[in-house]
Amino acid sequence: MPLNLEDYAARQQALCEVNDAIPDALFQEYGVNRGLRDHNGVGVLTGLTRISNIVSFRLEKGKRVPCEGQLYYRGQNVKDLIANLSPDKFGFERVAYLLLFGQLPDKQQEEEFTAILGSCRTLPTNFTRDVIMKAPSKDIMNSMTRSVLTLANYDSQAEPGGLDNSIRQCIRLIAEFPMLAVYGYHAYNHYENDQSMYIHRPDPTLSTAENILQMLRPDRSYTKMEAKALDTALILHMEHGGGNNSTFTTRVVTSSGSDTYATMAAALSSLKGPRHGGANLKVIQMMRDLKEHIPSLTDKDATEDYLRKLLNKQAFDRSGLIYGMGHAVYSISDPREQVLRSFVKDLALEKGRRDDLTLYENIEELAPKLIAESRPIYKGVSPNVDFYSGFLYELLDIPLELYTPLFAIARIVGWSAHRIEELVGMGKIIRPAYMSITR
Repeated sequence: MPLNLEDYAARQQALCEVNDAIPDALFQEYGVNRGLRDHNGVGVLTGLTRISNIVSFRLEKGKRVPCEGQLYYRGQNVKDLIANLSPDKFGFERVAYLLLFGQLPDKQQEEEFTAILGSCRTLPTNFTRDVIMKAPSKDIMNSMTRSVLTLANYDSQAEPGGLDNSIRQCIRLIAEFPMLAVYGYHAYNHYENDQSMYIHRPDPTLSTAENILQMLRPDRSYTKMEAKALDTALILHMEHGGGNNSTFTTRVVTSSGSDTYATMAAALSSLKGPRHGGANLKVIQMMRDLKEHIPSLTDKDATEDYLRKLLNKQAFDRSGLIYGMGHAVYSISDPREQVLRSFVKDLALEKGRRDDLTLYENIEELAPKLIAESRPIYKGVSPNVDFYSGFLYELLDIPLELYTPLFAIARIVGWSAHRIEELVGMGKIIRPAYMSITR
């Protein structure tokens, strides 16, 4: 009988499920935190960083008390960074400079950095044709990962080398990521969906947000409000502490002495997971299912009934989750969601999507109460940034396949900052301990 790998793997699955299962009780017995987090969601300290800080509680008489969430980039409140931008000013490049180099740029420094990014928005000759279009994939994150690893072959100084070499590579990848994502989508959309192919070159005089929109759209057109909303989303997704999965991956791989390309490929592989960067996709999929099961987008009672079914594992994917609600760190509020909500509201009203906005607002009001009624809550539950980011991308006519890649386009700035910090202060390879058990 010829061997069949798929059948063999299916048969062996039962052995893995029996021999690899470790009961929760053993984690408690040995004092080991699952996922490096305790039952309150507090993470085990694994390092120090100056890059960003998340505030979700305050200490009162030695006890942790939840508070309004705050996010700081290099000591600067992200809300203030965005609020202090003039209405016609894009902030991605300015905030990227802050994260990478530790201080806000003056006018000359910002202009120089923006010009450098603009000059780096190119790919090697025939790279788009020979690499991105050669094996198109619906999974744009996989396409980007392949492209990043291949770019190492075009870099004569691909090996780690000195700190300046890693800084050069990080800046170039920050500039190239939008092209890798958008061109990857166009290749997939042409070869797999039989749609028209168009490759628009980036404009070095435009911001990152503007370039994404003009490269993505057939007519290259966009409004100022659209670009401003996307720019804000990119800033909010740019960095979120050293403890998130993909950033920790960045630091782990960097600590091994690996090169920038391999490090960013590993970070991309981490981010693509539905428990991390892919979460906003789940929100949109859930919302589409909800719309099919309620008579009106503004029917609050029907929305509440659907949410109860979600929690009772009777609707959508039967996971018992209301996607976009709750966060591993934040409790009372996610500051990123608070900022993004105002931009989403303005854009929704501009595009005549008032009823959709009402639906989101109703869920934001109802979900925390329903969750608290159905299960024990160790900390508060509030909407996270993924709740509105998917809606924003939908309003911008961005295809689903690009939702997580947009996250990567922003987060590579944070990954780069953490890689540089790890290189500057590198001591030992990050090597956590695992306890071997026999029962």
